[in-house]
Amino acid sequence: MVELPQLASEKKETEIGSHFVSNYPPFSVWSSDHVNDVEDQLDAGPFPDTPLGLYMHIPFCRKRCRFCYFRVFTDKNGSEVDVYMDALAREVDFYHGRPGLAGRQFEFVYFGGGTPSFLSSQQLLRLIERINQKWTWDAAREVTFECEPGTLKHSKLKTIKEIGVTRLSLGVEHFDDEILELNGRAHKSPEVFQAYEWARDVGFPQINIDLIAGMVGETEDKWKMSVDKALAMEPDCVTIYQMEMPHNTVISRESKSDGKPVPIADWPTKQRWVNYAFEQFMAQGYQISSAYTLVKPSEHSGFVYRDSLWHGADLIGTGVASFGHFQGMHYQNLDGWDDYVGRLQEGRSPINRALPISPRQQLIREMILQMKTGKIDAGYFRDKFGEEIAQVFADPFASLQDDGYAEIDGDRVALTRAGLLNVDPLLHRFFEDAYRDIRYT
Repeated sequence: MVELPQLASEKKETEIGSHFVSNYPPFSVWSSDHVNDVEDQLDAGPFPDTPLGLYMHIPFCRKRCRFCYFRVFTDKNGSEVDVYMDALAREVDFYHGRPGLAGRQFEFVYFGGGTPSFLSSQQLLRLIERINQKWTWDAAREVTFECEPGTLKHSKLKTIKEIGVTRLSLGVEHFDDEILELNGRAHKSPEVFQAYEWARDVGFPQINIDLIAGMVGETEDKWKMSVDKALAMEPDCVTIYQMEMPHNTVISRESKSDGKPVPIADWPTKQRWVNYAFEQFMAQGYQISSAYTLVKPSEHSGFVYRDSLWHGADLIGTGVASFGHFQGMHYQNLDGWDDYVGRLQEGRSPINRALPISPRQQLIREMILQMKTGKIDAGYFRDKFGEEIAQVFADPFASLQDDGYAEIDGDRVALTRAGLLNVDPLLHRFFEDAYRDIRYT
């Protein structure tokens, strides 16, 4: 097993707060003051050679997972779902004809949630029919669709493939039914195996399964069992997260109310469990693609969504509370049902807050996100930004080397195994001073 050094300044216990770094600058500094700036960029000419993607948030779930921190709804009936889907289609339409998108096609599309597979086949087809009146994704190199196994049928999977989905992601999380129940998951393990069999039969080019290390009730033996079952499925890709406890989860709220620690394994234990899983998959020929993902090289063609975003692509984020990035502007939609739906029914944009980012912040954003793959090339940043990152960030790079988290050879920076397992808190070393010690979300 790889020796896993701990951050000297980091507490070992899992505490309430965001751990995962997905953007920069932090979400907590985005503001409604900059919403008009997003509109200005949408009405400006397009940046040359910038890939464009579409994210659609489907916020419905059968149950709310006790660790979930996304905007989801479990109490909406069929007619309310239809109202939302109409609003979502209106929003996608809203971007058509804007000068900043003139002549551009979606190179990647992502259905996220929530649970996109909560929708019926008929609801999916109606959504795509509406969108296709003004947009298509015939040119998309990747269309990803997130699924909860218990919502799937063979017929629905055929519909999902028919609308152009190339990458199916199954939210398995664990194979122990008691752990699934303790954590509020709606599905049970038999539904995982049935859904996977159907998905293989339908013939999706790529199938990913998600696992989470350190869920409530996790033990050494149960984790190893879960890894064994995941390996036996032979997915094209596996994504393994370490359980975190953002402020707005059910578990976090209960912990704060009771005055007790969150019932989650500590970080060294979660890192050890993730490392074990990585070693087992690597022994079967899988290769590390990022701090969270392993891929079967013979069956995997890459991550268009991830790699495009981590190299500065534009993303049109649609749906309640969704995030986007367009031509140097971060933005997020309204996060309330009535506000979001009402705004679109009035024919107005649902964008609620935003943040313009400087070229230096854009560099930091791309650098820290690419660092999650385990390696970065200083030449990329020299060519794109005209900056020597080894000089600009000499102190944080030196600290990574000194702590055993990175190895540097010329333009190549490579994280060690311990560096990848600790990558999210390490990224804060590259934040600007104003953002280093503030709440992330």
